[in-house]
Amino acid sequence: MPTLVEMQHLKKYFTTPRGVVHAVDDVSMKVEKGNTMGIVGESGCGKTTLGRVLINMDRATGGRIFFDGKDVTHLSQKEKRAFHERAQFIFQDPYSSLNPRMTVEETISEPFRYVSTRLNRKEIVNKTIHLMGMVGIAQRIRSSYPHELDGGRRQRVVIARALALEPEFIVCDEPVSALDVSIQAQILNLLQDLQEEQHLTFIFITHDMSVVRHISDNISVMYLGQVVETSPAKELFIKTWHPYTKALLSAIPTANIHSHKERILLKGEITSPIDPKPGCRFAARCNYAGEKCRDAQILEEVAENHFVSCCRVHEINNLKEKKDGN
Repeated sequence: MPTLVEMQHLKKYFTTPRGVVHAVDDVSMKVEKGNTMGIVGESGCGKTTLGRVLINMDRATGGRIFFDGKDVTHLSQKEKRAFHERAQFIFQDPYSSLNPRMTVEETISEPFRYVSTRLNRKEIVNKTIHLMGMVGIAQRIRSSYPHELDGGRRQRVVIARALALEPEFIVCDEPVSALDVSIQAQILNLLQDLQEEQHLTFIFITHDMSVVRHISDNISVMYLGQVVETSPAKELFIKTWHPYTKALLSAIPTANIHSHKERILLKGEITSPIDPKPGCRFAARCNYAGEKCRDAQILEEVAENHFVSCCRVHEINNLKEKKDGN
């Protein structure tokens, strides 16, 4: 499949009184058309900032972003308007991302103001009703306000609004984390159905490994602004290489009370993202850290389409295989 979105050494820094925060630091990846790239990592690793920079909600500090082969790193206001017809964002909290003074119908039809010269009022109403049907919103709540809806319906409204201008690419920023488990499954299935019907490309941001496994074609694991491991989704859960990814996977709950899965507990202080020193940012919490970890780390292809940023990755996995063999 052709590449729709590509990041090359993308950076986003924030200046604070204490120093410069490296929120996103030298991230490179590609997302193919029609696929879902899952971005996973703990809170504060830069997942949301990456998503915001990708669709020009925040301006990149360095690096380049390509969309369908065109450089969209720094756009003018006019160019942003055209770009946002093709790229949209679904926020984590559906309630805070909705205007409390606007009804469901007004919210979903709001994007059409950007293309008001192309559509008359009747066409806008028809399109709004069609969008409500696509995401499973009953017409009887057309005049309802956000506070009158449950979390699942609010998120469906947010999704319908994002689809209004028929985008090709959507950044989903933890769209199910604020919902009950049963509602999470409904929203995830809805997104997958829409992806197939509308030929959408997703970046799906989450901290939940079970969710990202369910929805993603490829997964990138982030730690303190950097990608430490990226691979096809199935491969990541079969053969995990980076120590941080291993720890994340070990934390996935299991319903099997007889399971003897080893839980990897991370100890040590988290490295500050403010003016970080060169070297592995996970080293302070890694059981395998050594002298070489003080050097800059690079993403190395350890298997087909499987990249890991760890200078000791082969040593660590050889030790693990010997231990399992014994």
